[in-house]
Amino acid sequence: MNEPTTELDSRFSDPAAVATGWEETRRALEAAELFWISTVRQDGRPHVTPLVAVLLDDALHFCTGPTEQKALNLRHNANVILTTGCNDWQRGLDVVVEGEAVRVADHERLSLLADAWTRKWDGQWRYTVADGAFRQAGGGEALVFAVEPTKIVAFGKGTFSQTRHLF
Repeated sequence: MNEPTTELDSRFSDPAAVATGWEETRRALEAAELFWISTVRQDGRPHVTPLVAVLLDDALHFCTGPTEQKALNLRHNANVILTTGCNDWQRGLDVVVEGEAVRVADHERLSLLADAWTRKWDGQWRYTVADGAFRQAGGGEALVFAVEPTKIVAFGKGTFSQTRHLF
């Protein structure tokens, strides 16, 4: 991702807090094994579900079956939030990524992403690429989306901090 503008929001941070650096936030996104995605249903109700994602170049990437609720939601509203972190109160870093989910259908790009999924999860997530989508071993199709962040908020714990990374 391009280097963002980073600033500590002192309104929501301890007096001794410092901004979480962009590299620390990026490492948290790269290492995260689980994200929660928030999308909006056509009637305006929120939908939240866990998924795996891969950070590649300037975007977080996730996939979903074409009939899953998140895929249906993205057809009418591409705005998403991806959240990762831990449930500990005194340590860790929670990260919230805001952006627009854009379908990835380019065969070469999908092949790079399929390799990234395989590497990140030691082969537990294996995809082939056909017809502008991932294919799973049983033949199921998975649409792939890229989210280039417009804003990322990192919430430090212990010495509590709220850092905004704007792109």
